[in-house]
Formats: sequence, C-alpha cells, structure tokens
Amino acid sequence: MTRAFKTCSTPNCPELVPVGTSRCSTCQAQAEQRRGTSTQRGYDHTHRARFRRGVLRRDPLCVCTDQHGHGPQCLAPSTVADHWPMDKRELRSRGLDEHDPAYGRGLCKACHDHHTAHAQPGGWHAAQ
Repeated sequence: MTRAFKTCSTPNCPELVPVGTSRCSTCQAQAEQRRGTSTQRGYDHTHRARFRRGVLRRDPLCVCTDQHGHGPQCLAPSTVADHWPMDKRELRSRGLDEHDPAYGRGLCKACHDHHTAHAQPGGWHAAQ
C-alpha cells in the first residue's frame, strides 16, 4: 500500500510528511518550543485550582451545543475547561478575572478540539 505525502506546512521547509500531518517533526518541535509550556501560557496552579476545577465541577458533562455529529448536546464527560464566550486574552484585556469559572464551560476533548480548530483564525496555534 502506497502512502501519500505532502510538503511540510512551515514556509520554506522542503520536508515531506504523510497526508494528515501538517508539519515535519523538526518544525513541530520548534513550534512547541516557541509556544512554551502550559504554565508559561498561563495555565498554572491558579488556573487548575480555580478555573478548571470550578468549571468541571459545575459542568461534569459536555455542554457543547454547536455539534458536529453528536446531536443537540454531546453529554460526554467534560475533560476540558474552555474559556467561553471570551477567551483568556479577551478577559485579560477587559480587566476580568480569567480564573473565574463563570467565564468557562466544560467540554469533552473532541468538542473542544473541534471548536478550537474552527473558532481561532488559522486554527490551533495561530492566536498563541
């Protein structure tokens, strides 16, 4: 069976990657290094203790209603505390408490990944 390949999505990188993969391993590692750790991005102890714990306690089941094949509401176990309707940057710029669970919703990983990939211009890492 022949696998299809395409060029790495990083500008000027000539490496070939399997279709379904966006970057070569070198470019992916460089992107992750630029992105920083979760703590460096603001997902520290305060985030985990106040925001994540509060959101997942309030929303033990996924509250996603913009479904992609699940029906009117997903109802899978929530594993991700998603900032919503404003993201962390917008909350911070408005002087609001980004760790307040009132600014979040509980989602399953599949719904969070779908929402993030479609809501952020350019997908996952564009707004980092």
